[in-house]
Amino acid sequence: MKVATFNANSIRARLPVILGWLKREAPDILFLQETKVQDVDFPVDSVKAAGYHAVFRGQKSYNGVAVLSKSPLTDVETSLPVEDVDEARFISGRAGDIHVINVYVPQGFEPGSDKFRFKLAWLDHLLRHIADYYDPSSPLLTAGDLNVAFTEMDLFDPEGFRGKVGFHPDEQALLRRFFDWGLVDIFRKHVTEGDEYTFWDYRIPNGFKRNMGWRIDYILATAPLAERSRSAWIDKKARAMPKPSDHTFLVAEFE
Repeated sequence: MKVATFNANSIRARLPVILGWLKREAPDILFLQETKVQDVDFPVDSVKAAGYHAVFRGQKSYNGVAVLSKSPLTDVETSLPVEDVDEARFISGRAGDIHVINVYVPQGFEPGSDKFRFKLAWLDHLLRHIADYYDPSSPLLTAGDLNVAFTEMDLFDPEGFRGKVGFHPDEQALLRRFFDWGLVDIFRKHVTEGDEYTFWDYRIPNGFKRNMGWRIDYILATAPLAERSRSAWIDKKARAMPKPSDHTFLVAEFE
């Protein structure tokens, strides 16, 4: 089984990239974030023509998540309301005997802000949801853009960003609780060196060419799936294409 996650930064702008990648890599499941499209405008026909089923939850211009899969998901849920704010950031379902969760965690703006507090609340709510409804001894995949670099290996300038949004100890402490519960970072299970990133900020001149990036996209799995994982890798070629997203595809393969 091959799964991947990709923050598209607009599915309509990135549709040729996504369709080409599906044809080339043929994942069983692709988790998408920041689709930035209302449900009525989601490119269902193009996805179907590529051989994939789609479940999605969107909103105009912001957020939006989708799961593309070769076989249809069952038991789909599309809401994780936090503090009476119900944004398009969450989809869960079942792929055969595997539970899957796709998330787009709020960016947080800056420490101390309302948006940062909302980010922490959202992560805490997600963790409580997982602990309430799933078991670490059962197969669960949680993937998406978590907007947190967990260690110094996960961004190009840890000293420059230490304590800032995306590399703040409060965020990292919350992410550690996911691992303590029983989720395994599949990429780090297979790749232990640094300088491997999934996001390069558009605003940094030649940031991708200079590899000034962050690893903020994750594929997490409970032990029964983690033990079956064969490899994990980042497809940097997609980030080098014309009109790319600021993220690229993170891929994991399982027996």
